[in-house]
Order: sequence, then C-alpha cells, then structure tokens
Amino acid sequence: MAEHVGMHAAKTHFSRLVQRARNGAEVIVERSGHPVAKIVAYDEPSGILSLRGIWKGHGAVPDDFNQLPEDLQRAFGMLNE
Repeated sequence: MAEHVGMHAAKTHFSRLVQRARNGAEVIVERSGHPVAKIVAYDEPSGILSLRGIWKGHGAVPDDFNQLPEDLQRAFGMLNE
C-alpha cells in the first residue's frame, strides 16, 4: 500500500522518502489533499533500451546529409524545369 504525505512533509523528509522508495515503497505526495506526485524507485533500463547512445561518438554525419540528390528532387517534382 502506498504511503501518502503532504507537500511540506515531502520537502522536509525527502531523503527518507527516497530511501523508502528504494526499499520498495510507493510514496504519494499530496497538495491540499490531492495527489500530485509519486516517488518510486528508479529501475535501470534493460534490454534494447539499455543500448541507447551506445554508438555515440563512433560515427559522423556528412555535411550534405539533408541534401536530396538532384535526380530524386526531380522524381518528386521538387525542381522547376
């Protein structure tokens, strides 16, 4: 079951609440009795998501990458002839 805390208590005891979340608890932060945020443990992505950025710095994008070759521009009617 989730623990509900007010905004002031959440600010005052933030480190303690984060530790509770790391231990498996779910903490709901409320403002004027209405839920506004949830503190939960962070899980490292696994599988395909853990590969994000793996190729960063290992390649280069040529300067003309966004330039469509003339024959393709012509095929798409982008050139006035």
